[in-house]
Amino acid sequence: MVIFILLMTAMFMATLDNQIVSTALPTIVAEFGQLERFGWVGSAYLLASSAVMPVYGKLGDLFGRKYVIMAAVFIFTAGSLVCGLTTSMNGLIAARVLQALGGGGIMVSIFSINADLFEPRQRARYQSFSSLVLMASGALGPVLGGFLSDWFGWRSIFLVNLPIGILVLAGLAWLLPYRRPSRRPKIDYAGALLLAGTIASIVIWADSAELFGSLIARSSLGVVAFGLVCLVGFVLVERRAPEPVVPLGLFRNPTVGLLLIVSMTSGAVGIGSVNYVALFLQTTTGLSPTMAGLLFIAMTGGIAAGSLTSGRLIARAGRYKWLAALSSFGTMTALLLFSFAHAGTPIVLIALVMLMQGISIGIGQQIPVIGVQNAASHADVGAATSTVTLTRMGGASIAISIYGAVIAHGMTSRQITIPGVTNIKELSPKMLAALPPEAQSMVADAYAAAFHPLFLTAAGIIGLGFLAALMLKNVQLPQAVLAGEKKAA
Repeated sequence: MVIFILLMTAMFMATLDNQIVSTALPTIVAEFGQLERFGWVGSAYLLASSAVMPVYGKLGDLFGRKYVIMAAVFIFTAGSLVCGLTTSMNGLIAARVLQALGGGGIMVSIFSINADLFEPRQRARYQSFSSLVLMASGALGPVLGGFLSDWFGWRSIFLVNLPIGILVLAGLAWLLPYRRPSRRPKIDYAGALLLAGTIASIVIWADSAELFGSLIARSSLGVVAFGLVCLVGFVLVERRAPEPVVPLGLFRNPTVGLLLIVSMTSGAVGIGSVNYVALFLQTTTGLSPTMAGLLFIAMTGGIAAGSLTSGRLIARAGRYKWLAALSSFGTMTALLLFSFAHAGTPIVLIALVMLMQGISIGIGQQIPVIGVQNAASHADVGAATSTVTLTRMGGASIAISIYGAVIAHGMTSRQITIPGVTNIKELSPKMLAALPPEAQSMVADAYAAAFHPLFLTAAGIIGLGFLAALMLKNVQLPQAVLAGEKKAA
């Protein structure tokens, strides 16, 4: 239990950072400009963390998980320091990449260590406790992000990670036991690089309308070609690698493939949409960063409630299919309701929709991890876990690029002249609050219209996850797992 508490503390640090950044981003963009790069502050983090997740999972399988997670915590903490010292938008994006190289390892290592500690049904119960951490970081993060950016400047939102990171690192070094695996280490460097190239190509192509002017521009097609070459090379390498980063044998099981689709789509809306919901609140309702952060308590509280409930239901009955379908359907419904929101929508109604979305996300949050871990052999639990987490973060990264292109096109296509505003994209929450009521209303209407297609796009993405959930077999998890025994889903 002491080890579990340490792991939850590390998770708190990683998830707190993303929540803090979400409400401070409009202030950061107002200082540096370049609204078109708004999404890249989050997308770069998710892209880099996605690329290293399989590597961390495999390193944990080969070398033991203690020093792997310690390295991840150290890199994340150092990256937070660099983020707090940056002086430009490009510098901030690069620093977020460094931070992500540790953040990706933290999440994968935590779930892999949990798989070592608990059998499947009890794992569902204990992993549901992570929802309490998510609720704490989700409730505190947006509020803290708004408060710090309002009173101490946005740089403080990154520097707050330093004391937490140092505390976690010291605790892990002292208390987490080292268990050296009996397997001989063979690291698949080529597979890791090719996988990173594939993921990067997908994310860059999704944002190529902003980068190159069109999805079918010559440069965009060049990115697609590079990604296809990397993908083919990755498959060929993994088929022959003694210790593949992603065991291709996992994909022979149709349940695994469907769960990865569920994981990808849930990441696209559960992680990828957070920053844009924060932007929506601050631009269409006139809420300050602090008040917008307070409103996020509805969503994060819902996530915690949904996850805790589903964890206990899975632990009791051992089945997860119907919960996966319920999660996707509820999230899709909430996003469709968001698409009807306008500048005059009452805050209470918005909070209720956010609560509904949070509960729906929470219900299905841990299902892909538990299902795929159940399908993998004990020796490949780390790689299987990282594969699921990779698809979740990869889906979020791709979705952020898509959302960014949708919102940027929506704002660019509306040439609106607003008294006292030279560039609507560079308005900070404080600048917006200082405008006359008529000008504030025009800004809110412009952003609300631009967000309408964004929410419809997100609803369509999670709709694919709903269809995949309906196609799952109604698997029942075993009561116990023997070391090294492979469980067929």
